[in-house]
Amino acid sequence: MELESLGAYLKTRRDRVTPADVGLRTYGTTRRVPGLRREELAQLAGVSAGYYTRLEQGQAGTASQQVLDALAGVLQLDPAETAHLHNLARQPTTSRLVRPRPERPHPRVLALLASLGETTPAVVLGRRGDVLAWNRTGHALVAEHVDFDAPHDLARRPSIPRMFFLDSLTRDLHRNWDELARTHVAYLRLTAGRYPTDARLAELIGELAMRSRDFATLWAKGDVADCTVGTMRLQHPTVGGADVDYQVWLQPDSPDHRLEVYTPNDSTSADALRLLSSQVADQQDPAVALSETARHPDA
Repeated sequence: MELESLGAYLKTRRDRVTPADVGLRTYGTTRRVPGLRREELAQLAGVSAGYYTRLEQGQAGTASQQVLDALAGVLQLDPAETAHLHNLARQPTTSRLVRPRPERPHPRVLALLASLGETTPAVVLGRRGDVLAWNRTGHALVAEHVDFDAPHDLARRPSIPRMFFLDSLTRDLHRNWDELARTHVAYLRLTAGRYPTDARLAELIGELAMRSRDFATLWAKGDVADCTVGTMRLQHPTVGGADVDYQVWLQPDSPDHRLEVYTPNDSTSADALRLLSSQVADQQDPAVALSETARHPDA
């Protein structure tokens, strides 16, 4: 699957901005486009209509930062959307997909994961949302039906996006699945703009678009978002209802990797996580679980 072009992204963003949003009067005339016309966007951004048309058609070469920032302002893009616009503009017109080496969690990320113990659920995620490591409580919270050792085996390494859209148990886990699904897709698009030649990422997006109608519908919307904080409203099969906040810790040594940490946002959810942690402790000594994670830094 070919990843997104600058022109395609500009068109989806142009379609969502109405003349009223930018102070244009339409005098009641019938419009054939849902958002701004190319000519209107070009005028508001201070570029010629011909140049903007060529830009949207992929025939204008490289756009300057000044032009991109002007377009972002008119299109009312937020910081993540603006970053995506610049990423797309930097892509070569013809790029060849390459298959990157399998991702491996940095030892310092694993050390940080181990330092959390088992009272705080946590998962280490790779560039494409693959689970690179997790502690036992993190595994029990988000994917207890998956083998704990699966991240260490490249052939079985869990993919959160795949599970989210293709695994019914993962879908049933999340009471706010619709909200989180939008975030997953928007973050995948942001990642695709950062890594336009990643063949594994292109294959993932293509697979999900083919196998999940929900994913295909959300992908077609063109939304972009970073994924740093949020809330998961869970109906956990073992401990029941729990509202859990997630926050992402980025690692300077491995900026593609995210340590996602989960904390309860009310007393009932805190009780549920304590119960989950207690059950994990009963099943296996936490020190053994953490040492197992440390023994697999090259997974």
